[in-house]
Amino acid sequence: MLNRIVIAAAAIMMTAPLAMAGPIDSACVRSDRARGNAPLCGCIQQVANQTLSRSDQRRAASFFRDPHEAQEVRMSKSNADNAFWARYKRFASQAEAYCR
Repeated sequence: MLNRIVIAAAAIMMTAPLAMAGPIDSACVRSDRARGNAPLCGCIQQVANQTLSRSDQRRAASFFRDPHEAQEVRMSKSNADNAFWARYKRFASQAEAYCR
């Protein structure tokens, strides 16, 4: 009986990180800048889960593929882009402080 509990707990621990993966984590792990640093990418995703909506996460994840897009959003005159950029900056500051 104890063996089954240990095996079940190990299976949960092994699959939990996969279930928690999100758009930021996925984009981060694939990026050249992260160099496959899964723990760092996971940490950044945790901060994203606390600070950004799923929609904002998907948009922010696109910056890993196309950094120029971030510059376009930052320079945009659109109110929606400006509001997103403010949320993104808060997220980035928190991720930088938390995921050192």
